Amino acid sequence: MGNLWLRLDRFQANARLNGKILKTRIPFPRPLAYPLALRALLFVFLVTAAVFSVLPFLRYLRGGTTFDYKLWYDTGQHLLAGHEIYFFRSGKYDFMYPPPCALFLAIASLLGQGGLILLLVAINTAAWFYSARFSAMLAGVDIGAKNVWLYLVPNLLVIVYVWSSYHLGQPSLVLLALMLGAFIALRARREILAGGLIAGAAAIKAFPILALIYLLYRRYWTAAASLVAILVFLVLVLPAPSRGFGRAWRDVEKWSAGMLKYSETSVGQRPMRSYTWKNQSLVSVSNRLLRHVDADAASAPHTPIYVNVAELKFPTVNMIVVSVALALGVLFIAAMPRRGVRTAESDAIEFSLLLLLLLMVTPLSFGYFYSWLMLPFAVITQRVFDGKAFTILWWSLAALALLALGLIQPRGAQFYGNTLFATLLLFVGLSIDLLRWKHRGKNQAGA
Repeated sequence: MGNLWLRLDRFQANARLNGKILKTRIPFPRPLAYPLALRALLFVFLVTAAVFSVLPFLRYLRGGTTFDYKLWYDTGQHLLAGHEIYFFRSGKYDFMYPPPCALFLAIASLLGQGGLILLLVAINTAAWFYSARFSAMLAGVDIGAKNVWLYLVPNLLVIVYVWSSYHLGQPSLVLLALMLGAFIALRARREILAGGLIAGAAAIKAFPILALIYLLYRRYWTAAASLVAILVFLVLVLPAPSRGFGRAWRDVEKWSAGMLKYSETSVGQRPMRSYTWKNQSLVSVSNRLLRHVDADAASAPHTPIYVNVAELKFPTVNMIVVSVALALGVLFIAAMPRRGVRTAESDAIEFSLLLLLLLMVTPLSFGYFYSWLMLPFAVITQRVFDGKAFTILWWSLAALALLALGLIQPRGAQFYGNTLFATLLLFVGLSIDLLRWKHRGKNQAGA
């Protein structure tokens, strides 16, 4: 992975500014070249990441729960032993991620469970660093890499979600780094690299594959072909030496049969979480607010909690979900500027909207996913500095208020979808901002 980021340092980014293409080299971060404020912030980052990294390892040493780290180790060991990756336990799969993810975990599990934990937190730290770096670069173009506020503000606002990735052992920061790297590659016209990075994200956790629709709409044909080809390689060809083509294909079939399903009781293999407060997706929030479903389902005996404001039938709720998703898609398309007038500024907003849309429409969207708000918050911060944030600032403050409710009353706020609605507010606000940018561009062109 390190070589991949070094490649990003070497290629040239073509940013469209004021109608002209400026070629700028993406600088690889060197702490000694930073101003004092950035060096201080880098030190704070390293201390924070070290604390976040040590805590899961200490939990393991003390015999405490290791959450998903234990599952990752067991999955890797199963694959090394030649066992099935996907098998039912208590009515669901233990491991629910795409087959290539299990292959990586098999390699990591050779280090032992403690070594696996140390490796994964190190990867999370690198991913967090580059996510912050790439967010600042996308939001502020060249000067973004040197603007301390584009690092500080977005990361403070998502720090709870960042901690969740370390705490639970989730790869959300890795996915974010890959997606942001893909956006930088698209701006630099490195479409093969962009497609490969998104394919890597989809091979770890499937939902980034939805970005393929965006690539096709924007006519990034090479990036779309690269995504599909590399994903096929990762899913079927890469596991073949250890699993064989036949077994690799069966792994895909079993994963698809288990995860690509949606019913009145569950999404994929998450019967106890699909419609509960922990899932902040459009699908989940719509079902628990509009149907009589337990919003706090658990495997242990408990008293059901219902928060629905209506009692609609499942097909009716699905029609509403599809309608809202289509409306969001139409708003996104309406806000997009034509290819010939795009700039680095408009691209930053557009990429933010894509991340927000993916968070809302993926059927399973748990808290740790929302470290992806890092780029939208970086863009908003930059617009405040540019004096262009009058509209988006009010939408952002409302979104932050909703997110803050989740800190004060985590379950109570999330029962009613506070994180989803905060994401929706950011999406609408940034869409309006991009529409106004687009309108100003038309007026200038007609003047």
